[in-house]
Amino acid sequence: MATVQLTERAAKEVKQIMQEQEMSPETTYLRVGVAGGGCSGFMYNFNLEEEYDEANDSLHEQDGLKIVVDRKSALYLDGTEVDFHEDLNRRGFVFNNPNAVKSCGCNQSFSC
Repeated sequence: MATVQLTERAAKEVKQIMQEQEMSPETTYLRVGVAGGGCSGFMYNFNLEEEYDEANDSLHEQDGLKIVVDRKSALYLDGTEVDFHEDLNRRGFVFNNPNAVKSCGCNQSFSC
């Protein structure tokens, strides 16, 4: 099972977004995954969804959030930490992926 961890700041921001969109923590899943594309080969997916596939997704809870990762993405995301940055130059989620050999400047795509 792949583990993706959120920093305290990232978890707080996800909870804030869920509250703003009136999404319940009991019925909402944070899906973290990868897809082909981007300037480095793979792009990160980071979405809030209301269902997951028990047969193909791993599920773990952290800080009251249900985090799901599909099996294909798990190969690329194991050990990844998601943080949230907010400063004058940028605002958004940042992926610290120990499996990435190369990342693009925007930190939204990578290669292994």
